[in-house]
Amino acid sequence: MYHEHPVRIMKYSLKNIWLLIFPLLRGLNVFRFNAQDFYIWLKGAWLDILVIGIIMLFGFVQWYFSRIYILEDSIVHRSGFLLRVRKAVPFDSVSVATAEYPFYLIPIKGVRLSCDTRAGFAKSADMKVLVTEKVCREIMKHMPDVVQKDINSDIKKPNAVSVLLFSVFFSSGFSGVVYITAFFMKGGNIAHDIILMYLNRVTEATEKISSKFLLKIPAVALIVGVIFVSAWLLSFFVNMLRYSRFHIESDMKCIKIACGITNRREYRIKVSHMNYIDLRQNLIMKIAGAVSVSVSCAGYGADSHHIPVLLPIKMEKHIGKSLSKFGVASDIERDFKPKITSWFNYTFQPLIFSIALFPANSLFVKFFPNFAELSRFFAIMLEIPAVWLIIVKTAALLTSGISFYDDKILLKCSHLTDFHTIISDRANAVKLEIRQTVFQKISKKCSVSVWLCGEKRSKYTVRAINMSDAVKIADILGHEISHKNYLI
Repeated sequence: MYHEHPVRIMKYSLKNIWLLIFPLLRGLNVFRFNAQDFYIWLKGAWLDILVIGIIMLFGFVQWYFSRIYILEDSIVHRSGFLLRVRKAVPFDSVSVATAEYPFYLIPIKGVRLSCDTRAGFAKSADMKVLVTEKVCREIMKHMPDVVQKDINSDIKKPNAVSVLLFSVFFSSGFSGVVYITAFFMKGGNIAHDIILMYLNRVTEATEKISSKFLLKIPAVALIVGVIFVSAWLLSFFVNMLRYSRFHIESDMKCIKIACGITNRREYRIKVSHMNYIDLRQNLIMKIAGAVSVSVSCAGYGADSHHIPVLLPIKMEKHIGKSLSKFGVASDIERDFKPKITSWFNYTFQPLIFSIALFPANSLFVKFFPNFAELSRFFAIMLEIPAVWLIIVKTAALLTSGISFYDDKILLKCSHLTDFHTIISDRANAVKLEIRQTVFQKISKKCSVSVWLCGEKRSKYTVRAINMSDAVKIADILGHEISHKNYLI
């Protein structure tokens, strides 16, 4: 039997922090701190001490009755005093065991330990406790672990450059921040010129007042731009702290990952509980032949701030060798893919937006000619992401598709500006949806969406697949679909 870390006494005590309202109300009587009122307060200080003692005592009792038992086949956490709660997690059911070592707990040898299974609410740990390092080591002995003699030597430890590139590509708003910065810096100058043109017509006294205000317009735009850049730099810095010192080991049953500097984390992932592997790219990575490998498994990356990364950045041509033992193969041909004639189906949204921008700009200038320069600037700045998205969707057309090999399903698709290559067991494809618009019926095409097992919504869609191919895909996945159900 083990207790949680003694520091938990403070957290349990904080649940009754509302009791401090009584010492606070009593202390208000001596707000002026005159001698007589201070003496009265000091005389009754025992009451304040008693209240604080009750709070701490309640925390101690809660901590004392919070006990951890390591049984032969499970870990049990009992908590509560008046209302007793018993939570048991079988060791065989643990998908991911996580040990966190925050820098502020290191001096007192505290560790946050969590165990996740494929049951329970989405993104919530089935068991989470704060224990000492000694207790953590004892519990982790019963969790999935890598057998050193069976270690997979094909998976190499990512180097510092890999982690650096991963932080660059997956920090928030990498491209968008640069674009928004340019927008505000340039837009601020244009706004300054337009307003200056109008204010020159007013009286000299007004000009003197307004000139001071005008000087602030480009500065404000510059400040906003700096804020966006600073936000990205902060995101980049945090990612570097999270994923630096990235280390991975694996055998056929377990993957062990450790990463982080200020908050060191160690994950034990059970291979048989993984839902699918996701090879993620953006357009720049795709052109360079680089890929980031993520994995879907209950408990890994459950925190929305953490990406469930398996390999930060790796060359795509080497992925098959590194992850072949997990069913990932290189150079798999797409069995079913969209035709090149489906280009408009992939690009129609950004294409229409891109074409409509300049007529809309001309119409706006016709009614508001004094804002022609500002309107033209807005149109150009909006055209840039539209054209970029057209290029991205064109690349998606050329690379999207669905394949089957061994007992695996491989999905290649895109979402917004990201490309995904999903590898999963066919048994994990829990739902199939075939959607066809009125226009697609004419061309005998459809969109095929596959839902995979996972704690969060895992829907991946491949557009513009021939209807006959979609029926074949459904048959392979065990869904009985007749051609008579569709207009093909």
